[in-house]
Parts: sequence; structure tokens; C-alpha cells
Amino acid sequence: MTVVEPSLRRVHVKDVMHTGILTTDPQTPLRTVAAMMAERHIHAVGVSTPDHARRPMAFVSAQDVVAAAAQDKDMTAGRASDTEVVAIPTDARVDEAAQKMLDHGVSHLIVVESASGHPCGIISALDIVGAYGVHANG
Repeated sequence: MTVVEPSLRRVHVKDVMHTGILTTDPQTPLRTVAAMMAERHIHAVGVSTPDHARRPMAFVSAQDVVAAAAQDKDMTAGRASDTEVVAIPTDARVDEAAQKMLDHGVSHLIVVESASGHPCGIISALDIVGAYGVHANG
């Protein structure tokens, strides 16, 4: 029996990322952020100041919300955001994105246009899981 090694070396971030970045103000109540996440079925929301809405300074992840819920704490998105913002270019390979997530201990990366460096979307660990499953047979 021949085993085919899965390869994400042929798949690029731009092929599996989600375009656009949902952001919120640091003063937004975390419960409001949680409702946004649940309504849109997403696992992270960028936190940025209104004058830099396209450049998140942090993420509120589902895990951050779970931590606040476990302690029944009311807090703002700015206080709850504990997830580092790490960027990757659109032309990077998905296996590189996976390694970057592991290296930084994050589940989401901001995707930036390779030419301009402007944020254009997000790639999540779940996006990588999907790509890995689809490309598992070479």
C-alpha cells in the first residue's frame, strides 16, 4: 500500500483565506463582541481604533470570550483581547501559515497583500484544517 503524504506546499494563503476583517472598537462590551461572533459564526474579531479600523492591534478570540464567561466577567473588547496579531502575505504557503500559528501560539493570522502590505483578510486554524483535509491525498 502506498502512502501519499499530504502536501500544503502547493496551496497558498490566498486560496483558503477569508477576505475582509471584522473589527470593533476597544471599548465595545465583550458580550456585544460575543453576539457578533455567534451571529456570523466566526472565531475572532479584530480590535482596532476607529481611525485605524483596517489594522487590528489585537484579536478577541473565542477562547478569550470563553475565559471571560468562565469567570462571569463583564469587560470590553480591548481588555479581553489577549491574542497577538501576526501577519502573513497572500502568496505565502498554507504550511508556512500553519507553522507561524504554532510559533506564535495563535489561531488566526491577518493576511496582507503581498505587494502593498495592506490587510485584506484572515486565515484561521480551521481554514488550515479544511485545506489539510482537502489536500490530504496529494
